[in-house]
Amino acid sequence: MEFNATLIGEMIVFAFLIWFSVHFIWPHINKAIEERQLKIAEGLGAAERAHAELKDADAKVAGEIRQARKQAAEIIDKAQQQANQIIDKARADAVAEVDRQKALAQDEIASMAQRARAELRERVGALAMQGASKIVQREIDPAAHKALLDQLATEI
Repeated sequence: MEFNATLIGEMIVFAFLIWFSVHFIWPHINKAIEERQLKIAEGLGAAERAHAELKDADAKVAGEIRQARKQAAEIIDKAQQQANQIIDKARADAVAEVDRQKALAQDEIASMAQRARAELRERVGALAMQGASKIVQREIDPAAHKALLDQLATEI
C-alpha cells in the first residue's frame, strides 16, 4: 500500500465527516434516542400503573360481587321469612275459618234439633190428646187400650 496524497485527502475528508457527524448529526440522533427512551419509560410506567389499577379494580369488583351475593342472600332469606309468615297466617286464617264454619254448622244443627224436638213434642202432645180422647170415648177395655197404644206407638 502506497502512502500518497489521495490517501491523505481521504483521511482529511474522513476526519471532516467524523467532526461534522459528531457536531451536527450525532446530537439529533442522540436526542431522538433519548426521547424514545423517555417515551418507552413513560409507556412502561403507564403500563405498571394500569396493571396496578386493574388489580385494584379486580379487587373492588370481587368485593362488590361478594357484597351483592350477600345482599341477594339476605333478600332471599327475608323473602323466605315473609313467605313463611304469609303461609302461617293463611293457615291460621284457614283454621279460624274452619272453626267458625264448624261452630256455625253445630249451632245450626243444634237449632234444627231443638226445632225438631219442639215439633215432636207438639205432635206427641197432640197424639197423646187424641189417644186420650179416643180412650175416653170408648169403653174401658184393656184390649182396646192396648190396640190404641200400639197404634199410637206406630204413629210416633
